[in-house]
Amino acid sequence: MDFSTGDILFAFLLTLGAGLSTGIGSALAFFTKKTNETFLSVALGFSAGVMLYLSFVEIFPEALESLGEATSGSNAYIITTAAFFGGIGITAIIDRLVPDVANPHEIRAVEDLQESDEDLERKSKSLMRMGVFTALAIALHNLPEGLATFMAALESRALGVSIAIAIAIHNIPEGIAVSMPIYYATGSRLKAFVYSFLSGLAEPIGALIGFFILYTFITDMTFGIVFAAVGGIMVYIAVDELLPTAEKFGKHHLVIYGLIAGMAVMAISLILLPAGF
Repeated sequence: MDFSTGDILFAFLLTLGAGLSTGIGSALAFFTKKTNETFLSVALGFSAGVMLYLSFVEIFPEALESLGEATSGSNAYIITTAAFFGGIGITAIIDRLVPDVANPHEIRAVEDLQESDEDLERKSKSLMRMGVFTALAIALHNLPEGLATFMAALESRALGVSIAIAIAIHNIPEGIAVSMPIYYATGSRLKAFVYSFLSGLAEPIGALIGFFILYTFITDMTFGIVFAAVGGIMVYIAVDELLPTAEKFGKHHLVIYGLIAGMAVMAISLILLPAGF
């Protein structure tokens, strides 16, 4: 399969933008005194809806079609299914490798920052350690997310944009989780922002690593396998990260409304957007 320089550049910039949205979360932590729980519940539910709908309705069929051009119909379905669950398995393994103390799923609210000076002095070292570990953990998690966004954008710009927006929303609370402990350990907004910003760079790095490994032998077969794995990655992110984080704020029905809205918006956009975009 051949991709133009413009396609590759577009996919990379899209992935870069999605990854660096951790900086938005960092900024929110510094300039707001209270977490907007309603917004985050709806937004994270919306992102989960986007990812789930695209994974099952767009990505899996596209992967199956690509593999169908390389092998027989029954074999294509078996390989697509195996790659899909392989993507889930790889992401789950990465998740298990992250220590609980640094797990980026443990999203903290902005008001969790507010502690006494005595508490801060006592906890500064542990807070710094927590922030650094969280940044590394999120960077590790973001590698497959970057590959997912990048490969989706190569297949379809509309699909890539949709996934990039969902990933960007998902990265906002992760940015908060990185920046808060570092800021209160060091007193430096700049240092906290830089750590948060750098953790998001793992997404474009993951995209480039995956692409250059695959580039020399991308065929309908390899692209179909990777794309099916991307679908599995997106499903895992939605059910293991987005929905539990959204539910943390205790706005269950808002989460579900956001989930349905995300699916509906994707359904409408796939009908209205030109296939070649």
